[in-house]
Amino acid sequence: MCGICGVVSWRGKPVEEAVLRAMVGRLRHRGPDAQGIARPESWAGLGHTRLKVIDLSEAASQPMASEDRKVWLVYNGEIYNFQSLRTALAQHGHRFRSQSDTEVILRAYEQWGDACVERLDGMFAFAIYDGRRQRLLLARDRTGKKPLFYYADDERFVFASEMKALLVHPAVPCEFHTRILPLYLVYGYVPPPETFYKHINSVPPATQLVVDFPNRTMRQQTYWKLSLPTMTPRISRAEAVQGVRERLTEAVRKRLVADVPLGAFLSGGIDSSIVVGLMSQLLDQPVHTFSIGFQGDARYDETSYAQIVARRFQTKHTAFVVKPEAFKLLEQLVYHHDQPFGDASAIPTFLLAALTKQHVTVALNGDGGDECFAGYRRFQAAELSRNIPAWITRSLGSCLHHLPTPLKRIHWVGWARRFCEAATRPWEERLVRWVSYFQEPQALLRPEVRNEAHEALWLAPVRRWLAEVRDTSPLSQALYFNFHEYLPNDLHVKMDRCSMAHGLETRSPFLDTAVIEYAFQLPDHLKLHGPRTKVILKEAFTDVLPPTIRRRSKWGFGVPLDTWFRADLKDAVGDLVLAPTAHVRTYLEPDVIQRYWDMHLRGERNVGLQLWNLLTLEVWLRLMARHMWRDPASLPMMADVSTT
Repeated sequence: MCGICGVVSWRGKPVEEAVLRAMVGRLRHRGPDAQGIARPESWAGLGHTRLKVIDLSEAASQPMASEDRKVWLVYNGEIYNFQSLRTALAQHGHRFRSQSDTEVILRAYEQWGDACVERLDGMFAFAIYDGRRQRLLLARDRTGKKPLFYYADDERFVFASEMKALLVHPAVPCEFHTRILPLYLVYGYVPPPETFYKHINSVPPATQLVVDFPNRTMRQQTYWKLSLPTMTPRISRAEAVQGVRERLTEAVRKRLVADVPLGAFLSGGIDSSIVVGLMSQLLDQPVHTFSIGFQGDARYDETSYAQIVARRFQTKHTAFVVKPEAFKLLEQLVYHHDQPFGDASAIPTFLLAALTKQHVTVALNGDGGDECFAGYRRFQAAELSRNIPAWITRSLGSCLHHLPTPLKRIHWVGWARRFCEAATRPWEERLVRWVSYFQEPQALLRPEVRNEAHEALWLAPVRRWLAEVRDTSPLSQALYFNFHEYLPNDLHVKMDRCSMAHGLETRSPFLDTAVIEYAFQLPDHLKLHGPRTKVILKEAFTDVLPPTIRRRSKWGFGVPLDTWFRADLKDAVGDLVLAPTAHVRTYLEPDVIQRYWDMHLRGERNVGLQLWNLLTLEVWLRLMARHMWRDPASLPMMADVSTT
């Protein structure tokens, strides 16, 4: 893994080396092993920070140039089919100076031009400066694992792996894009291409962006799309079991190539257990595995399940049980995400990555299993809601309203209430409400902000994706929406920022292109059958999964927000979000925030996730006011964590 950045002046103005080095400096955490810059022309500069994983020699350093030094590459990621591509390119007469996948991308561009991207199988974001054609090619991987942002004005084009590197450039304005606030309140993130910064955009997944210097134009093109069957596919159960098993085994095998120590995150859930089981079969030495739990709250400690899997495969297991100072993590998390991020599971992910990096440089994980094989409750809800008449859900919802609100993390009453509240709504709105933080964001917005907000704004993402798959089943539509929204904009963002904050590379076998494309072609009943989720996945790995793990229900990677906000984070909310000086008061109604807070403290309803959403927004606004991205010197060090 690495960090990339660059600046190109439209009008031929020289790129200042000091600015380029400052941008590289903000990305040092992504590549702590080496940093480099290059100026192919006086008006074009590239920067790179390197985490050495494959070919640790200087021959693999970046920015990397073609033999005639007309084409330059900066790249972040891993190409899992680089060895077969290298063989093919050698047959075309290409010679290699290194053993790296970086050079394979460079030679592939020289051989196939922009079409090289379609041949790459992996996670990546890269920029190729082509001096021969006076252009810049930017590209991002199919599911959006690796980030890429850019800023453009009449004078220049600037790009980087993280927005903090863009904000170092003196020409890039740091201006809050208030229009997107309702989207954040609903989803906990901002869907691409927009960001929290008015003038900074994200390159969408599976996209190429060509920047033409002489004509000062940008052309964007999607190079891959996920296809869904419009009819029920004809495939036997035995064929599906074999197909899933073979593709996932190969996906794990490809991700074991590294010249540095390698291990795996192990939660004790279905997906990470399968990955660890396959690793143990493919490697001739014990797998290093890592799990995390929270001290003093057994509801959020899965380490006992991880231990079961570790014993099953005789891994070298390390279980971290932590009691973090949650408040001290706030600024760290927001700083590394560059904008507010509502998913509180970033806390354990950040801590697990920090502690894992002390032992290995690369860690495989189970991300993507739920996305490909229908592992979330919202997929059950989607199926259920299309088969139950609205009058039944309305009656059930009315009855549930009179039951006491459970404060347990997972309780059938809470799930049923949320299901019924959404099930009477139109189909598109249902899908949004089952994943939303605030279901009525208008109530939170101050009038001047509310004027820009309307229902169509936060329904736009789901409408966009459903328009592409109208002829498919309800489950397929829910999976498609989840794949294009929650996966790239929540899961991938969390994993990338939390791992790369500590210079740890993470790899996701379930998100291998062959696995994704095969899983999405399988009939619905092989993924979800009544209350049974991930049906074919569990059958394909019956011999791998310990019975206790195979029978486990979906748990999730959470934190005890409900108790934290009544203890550790109680003062933080009072001092930050509810304070008269709170920055959120400029945009949100203080009385409504107070009502949420009082409701939580009285135990009327567990709204810890919503409070976290508001708290990270407030912290981001304060970091903005302090110009933290241009001068992070005052950023607190990461909170100490005690481990056992």
